[in-house]
This record gives sequence, structure tokens and C-alpha cells, in this order.
Amino acid sequence: MAENSAGGVGFGSVVSSLFGGEAGKQPGAAHARMPGRGGIVHELYWPALIPAILLIAYGLVVVWSASLTNSDANIVKQSAGVALGLVGAAIVWRYDYRQLQNMSTWLLVADVALMLLPRVPGLAYTAKGMTGWVRLGGLQFQPSEVGKLVTIFLMAALCAQFNGRVKDLRDYVKLCGTLLVPFAAIMAQPDLGTGLIILVTGAAIIICAGAKREWVIVTLIVFALGCALIVFCSMNWGFPLKTYQLNRLMVFADPSLENTEYGYNLQQAKIAVGSGGLLGKGLTAATQSQGGFLPENHTDFIFARLAEEFGFVGAVGLLGLYGWLVFSTLRLAQKLEAPFAKLVLAGVVAMWSYQLLQNVGMCIGIMPITGIPLPFVSYGATSMVVQVTAVGIVQSVYLHRTKSA
Repeated sequence: MAENSAGGVGFGSVVSSLFGGEAGKQPGAAHARMPGRGGIVHELYWPALIPAILLIAYGLVVVWSASLTNSDANIVKQSAGVALGLVGAAIVWRYDYRQLQNMSTWLLVADVALMLLPRVPGLAYTAKGMTGWVRLGGLQFQPSEVGKLVTIFLMAALCAQFNGRVKDLRDYVKLCGTLLVPFAAIMAQPDLGTGLIILVTGAAIIICAGAKREWVIVTLIVFALGCALIVFCSMNWGFPLKTYQLNRLMVFADPSLENTEYGYNLQQAKIAVGSGGLLGKGLTAATQSQGGFLPENHTDFIFARLAEEFGFVGAVGLLGLYGWLVFSTLRLAQKLEAPFAKLVLAGVVAMWSYQLLQNVGMCIGIMPITGIPLPFVSYGATSMVVQVTAVGIVQSVYLHRTKSA
């Protein structure tokens, strides 16, 4: 395990070791593999593609069930999102992602532009109190979803230049400062859920790039103090968190509030999950969801709906598919030598893992409620397009695993 210039073991090196060696090994290793020559079958990374396809199918089934009693859930639009996502994934798969490594400035500009696009007069579209959508004619989408992928490439490009060891504190601060730029832009909407995804994904890439343990610990302490300050200001002056966001945090911190109007969503989600039992009530037979007691059961709380319909077995099966997808992607990263490739995959895995943890966690009360979709499952065409495209990124990394990667 590599040591940093200060004599300590880099925290990022510990994480990088999970990928089978230092992220900083120089590209061009003699044993690097060339793209497959046996046709399209050999150009696809099936260990990640199969679970992704199964997750998409699983999600379509649940959204179809929700659409029977929920007019907000449109299975046709969701299927269109899958189709567009497959087109995006195919394009990204054939595109040599490595060309983005030297475009960090343009990536930063594009990232901020996407986050601020909903603030442009004439384009902005507000839904459920958040100005996070853009409407162009009959087309409506969330630019911040695309921004998640841009952030992954941005941070991976910046961090790859350190070859697995961020030795200078100034470099670490610059990386953290760069990450805060798209975060601040997304909070202008405001969209706390997506903002947290941006932070977690970017932080994971920085850690995997070789940041020292002590720097990360200090950053976490500062972050915790900052969160406490935000909550304090919001409680006393109503800024920057909105009332409903603050109430969600209060319910999470004080379980006794679950029986109040502020804890209604969490209470109904827990009832839905628990009532599913071992095998569930059956497709379209979920009383909490079909009866309208569980709010947002096609988006934010779709896991609770799924658990009610398919029970413990169905929920564990879903988590198993996510585990398969995540660990197969990590396995691919383990076989690579190029820092940029490793860090791109680290970012994709961090995005999937955090969204999974947050969405499932809030349905069972171990995470505060935020509007974060469950990848491949929650209703939302833009989210579906982005998540399927992320699978295309993994396939592109596999396809272009050459000596010069």
C-alpha cells in the first residue's frame, strides 16, 4: 500500500486497494487487455448488464401496478424513458469516454449550466414546490439528473491527474472547492436530494483518488458543523431549509413525531413495508399503496410499495440485484490500471449506492426523508434515462479497456 509524502498511508489508497491495487498505476501496463474481437457479445460487460436489465424490468412491473390507481404514474412515459436510456447507453458505450479526461474546464461549465438551467426565465417549470424542471414544448426533463453524470466525469478528470496520491493539502482543498460549485448551483433551485448525491459522489471520487485520512476526517467534522449551523438557522430564521425539509429532519431525529402530521409519510411507509410480510400481498393487491394511504408510492416511496406487494423475499431479491450490479462494477474497476477509468467507475458506484441507501433507508426510518429516486425503479423518465446511460458508461469503460486507457 502506497504511503503519501507525509509518511502516512493515504486514506484513498485504502479504498483504491479494493480495486486491486493503486489507482495511481500508470496507464500502459503490459497486461492491460484490448477490446474484445469476437463481436458484440464479447464487447459487452454482462456481469453488470444483466442485473441492470433485471432491475429495469422489475421497476417497470411496479410502476405499471402503480399506474392502475395513480394518474401520476404513466407506464407509457416510463417505458419511453427506458427506450431513450437505451439509446443514450448505446451512444455512450461506443463513445470513447477517455476523451473527456482533458476537458475538465468544459465539464465544470456544463455542470453548472445544467444545474442553473431551471432558473432561466421561459424554460423553468415548477412541480411540487421545486423549480427543478425545464420544459421545451411538450418535453419536460430535469437537467440536474444529467448533471450527476457530468459531475462524475468532472471529478474523475480532476482527480486522475494525481495518480492515486493527493499529496498537497492545497490540491485537496481545490478538489473540494470545485465539488462545491455544482452543489451550490443545484441548491439554488433548491434541490437538497440531488445536492447530496452530488456531494457524496464527488467525495467518493476524491477519497478514492488518494486523499489523506486526516483531511477526510476534518472535512467530515466541518461538514457536520455546517449541517448543524444550517439546521439552527432554519429553526430560528427559516433559512436556508424550507419548513417541510426541516420537519423531515425533526421527524428523523425524534421518532415520537412519527404520530404527528409531519411523520405521516414515514409512518405509512413503515406500515406498507411491514404489512408485506414474507411473500407480500401480491401485485396490484397492496392495500396501503393502492388505497392511496402511502404518498408518492410511485417515486420516493416506491420501495415501500414494492415491499408491500412482493414482501421480504421481493425486497431482498431487489437488493440482491443491486449488490450484483455494484460489485460487478467494482470487479471491473479492479481489473483496470488507468486512474481515470477507475475513478469514473467509483463515481457511478457511489451514485447508485447512495441513492439505494437513501431511498430504502428513508422507507424504513434509518435515513431522513429526501426526494431521491430509487435507481432503475422509481417513476421518472429523466431519472431512468440517466441511470440506464450510467450502465452505458460502465460498458464504455469495458469496451475501451486498452493499454492507453
